[in-house]
Amino acid sequence: MEPRELIPHLFRREYGRIVSVLAGRFGVDHLDAAEDLASETFLTAMETWPYRGIPENPVAWLYTVARNKASNHLQRENLFREKIAGQLLRESTVTEPDIDLSDRNITDHQLQMLFTVCHPSVPQSAQIALALRVLCGFGIDEIAAAFLTNKDTVNKRLHRAKRKLRDHAVQLEVPADARLAPRLESVLRTLYLLFSEGYYSERNDAIVRKELCLEAVRLTYLLLGNPSTDTHASNALLSLMCFHSSRLDARLSDAGEPVLYRDQDTTRWDTALIEKGFYYLQRASQWEVVSKYYLEASIAYWHTVQGDSREKWESVLSLYDALLTVDPTPLAQLNRLYALAKVRGNAAALREAEGLPLHDNHFYHLLLSELTEDTDPTAALESLRAAYRYCGTETERVFIAAKMERLATQLRTR
Repeated sequence: MEPRELIPHLFRREYGRIVSVLAGRFGVDHLDAAEDLASETFLTAMETWPYRGIPENPVAWLYTVARNKASNHLQRENLFREKIAGQLLRESTVTEPDIDLSDRNITDHQLQMLFTVCHPSVPQSAQIALALRVLCGFGIDEIAAAFLTNKDTVNKRLHRAKRKLRDHAVQLEVPADARLAPRLESVLRTLYLLFSEGYYSERNDAIVRKELCLEAVRLTYLLLGNPSTDTHASNALLSLMCFHSSRLDARLSDAGEPVLYRDQDTTRWDTALIEKGFYYLQRASQWEVVSKYYLEASIAYWHTVQGDSREKWESVLSLYDALLTVDPTPLAQLNRLYALAKVRGNAAALREAEGLPLHDNHFYHLLLSELTEDTDPTAALESLRAAYRYCGTETERVFIAAKMERLATQLRTR
């Protein structure tokens, strides 16, 4: 592999690990410095490897350079001398800072950093941006693209988030005792939203952002590697992500257009991810609790079962009924209607759809179109027009426009 291919791959995988370890050594107050040192490490690789060749152990080379840069930084910066290095200078030399680069320590610091960026003092949107920047190595341009905003907004959001961490004197740690449960819920919610933004983006014409899904999965794996965060909800969330990820490639056509569930090519489903999802769903079932994530994962499991058996859709309908008792969102009600139509018919689903407060939601109108296409194609066309008005992405507008044209042609030729 050429350096120009290897370095970006290593950057995505190792940047957050290096930042986490350095921040653990210097403190959250100096998160910016840890990011700068990590970035300089990869810049050195870009300047060196194309001419001197890729080191025998590239990862070890990166950590050695990062350690050396940290040592130089401690010697060079007065701020670090005064606030961090003063005690070190009295106790030992600063030429070789005590940075533990064992796999266990790196993983521990990544998990601690995940809890740090998801601190409740930081707004939810900023938590996701901070996780993408610090733990996933996303550039400001990439974060701006993911949230359909500009670089200045992202920079301000990150700056305010880091200031919140400093103002609240947040420590790089996994909280213990009674503090853990609410903090873990905040972490899970952030990872869930990060994955959801990748699975379906309402703000980006690339409605599936696979890289966001993969990063959410990677960060969720960190939770299962620590006994205190290897919980029912963590396993259930990872199961949900695996099931959904298994169908990512089938959700878009080769032209990048969305493909409805009923039209998906099941040969493009990833069976290995389905098996992983089932494994973590079974692990989650060992706890005598049932979380929102467990119910959603169970629903996602049935969507990986091929065919339209009555058992499948009755199970999905029952799970949605249970989900609405713990998370009664209009979107969950809307998704339930598809299963209801499969079990009790389109007319029953239409009757329940009338009471949903989703008249400005394009998915609502798309579902109405499906439910009325066979019996009232004129009403179905009107629903498609409403879906087109409320749709937020150009990709889906093209998809809906094509459906409108096909249905309008059918009506004209009757």
